[in-house]
Amino acid sequence: MVTALVASRVSPGRVGAVIGRNVGALRSGPSYWIVLVSGFFEPLLYLLSIGVGVGALVGDLTVDGRTMPYAAFVAPAMLAVSAMSGALAETTFNFFFKLKYMKTFEAVLATPVRPIEIAVGELVWAIVRGSLYTGIFLVVMVAMGLTEPGWALAAFPATVLVGLAFGGLGMAVSTLMRGWQDFDLMGTGQFALFLFSGTFSPVRDYPAAVEVLVQVTPLYHAVELVRGLCLGVPGWGLLGHAAYLVALAGVGVWFASRRLTRVLCD
Repeated sequence: MVTALVASRVSPGRVGAVIGRNVGALRSGPSYWIVLVSGFFEPLLYLLSIGVGVGALVGDLTVDGRTMPYAAFVAPAMLAVSAMSGALAETTFNFFFKLKYMKTFEAVLATPVRPIEIAVGELVWAIVRGSLYTGIFLVVMVAMGLTEPGWALAAFPATVLVGLAFGGLGMAVSTLMRGWQDFDLMGTGQFALFLFSGTFSPVRDYPAAVEVLVQVTPLYHAVELVRGLCLGVPGWGLLGHAAYLVALAGVGVWFASRRLTRVLCD
């Protein structure tokens, strides 16, 4: 229903204009390029330090009867984290700065562009950034022998879906932010997701109550979806993880567009 509603009200041309404004910002100087590229390295460093470094001490890991090197278990999780981080960087800090301080969206609304088209345009731009990170990360994984090229190609659309879901969530949260201090709360939540979503250990190793709590969080579904494809073990359960992420993206875009309308047009 949300998808049909969005499709009926969104003009591809006006969405493209919002994306074009962000592309134009790349010409503002090297500072934005440095910020753009730097986001790729954090999950890569975690992979090298924990997946490879600590993995040499841990040895092989057995999950669901399948034995694999610890780095092969951690790498898909870092791939999902890379997609999440890329999308959130655009739809939280950058989105909030444009909304609250630069008044970019107020200027955009002086044109025929509508709030939902701003939300969709910003989301597409966030997905482009996240996909840049995950595409390079997959090349690194293949070069390190952590996945097969065919499964890397299968995992890439899943990472785009992860970026879509977290981009929608990030925009929705950003419209509720009162100031930069609120980003401390968001950072705490994001770091908790990063540590406890089955990224570094199987969730079934947690106490039962914690395991249930983890299984309702979005990064858990992103990690399980990407890990299943990277390890070459597809199953019907992956469709459930994908459906969760699609629903999250739809609700996020809908909520963000409603909030933008209320904040900018009322």
